[in-house]
Amino acid sequence: MASVNKVILLGNVGKDPDVRYVDAGVAVAQFPLATSDRSYTLPNGTEVPERTEWHNIVIWRKQAEFVEKYVHKGDQLYIEGKIHTRSYDDKQGVKRYITEIWADQVELVRNTTQSNG
Repeated sequence: MASVNKVILLGNVGKDPDVRYVDAGVAVAQFPLATSDRSYTLPNGTEVPERTEWHNIVIWRKQAEFVEKYVHKGDQLYIEGKIHTRSYDDKQGVKRYITEIWADQVELVRNTTQSNG
């Protein structure tokens, strides 16, 4: 049986990427990406507030080098990748889990609207 692990996100970079170089000079970039659901009003008048979800993004190799040069806090990105979950033990020895998006494709989204003023 086949399976699929694919994520597509369009959101804003929450802080400048943290880029480091590991074994044999391989680049890895990490940063948070925010996606938001707009606020809306239900038919009964109840207002549902905007909801922002934060995603931990991890990018490797050439894509990480691209991110290091061109991506900054506030930029809008289109990302395709996979969900990856890992665990670690914190300072108290408690096992913690973190879910990351390992990006395969990263594109800067340019704002195409122009003001006339």
